[in-house]
Amino acid sequence: MLVVFVLVTGGAALAQRRQLHDFQGQEMTQEEREAARSRPKYNINSYGNDIQIKEEPIPWKALGLACIAFLVTAPFAWRIYKGTTKEIAEANVFGVSSARVAEGEEEQP
Repeated sequence: MLVVFVLVTGGAALAQRRQLHDFQGQEMTQEEREAARSRPKYNINSYGNDIQIKEEPIPWKALGLACIAFLVTAPFAWRIYKGTTKEIAEANVFGVSSARVAEGEEEQP
């Protein structure tokens, strides 16, 4: 922590010692100002006109592989889902169980 403090304060002390030079700009004439205003502001050179944006192609192979993987795993997922919901329904302790009703047993008060 002390090393960081020394480095920060040392950098600040060095920055204060160095003096920046004053900028002395030259005055523009009225014609130069009008010419500067008439030029486009952001198109400095014609480099922007020559650039062609490359469009990325659609990754058809990756999309096809994802669809095939989904189609292969979907039946297994559905089977597991149905089995899990059946087990949860059979383990339900509130109310009448579907297994007892199917066997013909009646509820006992």
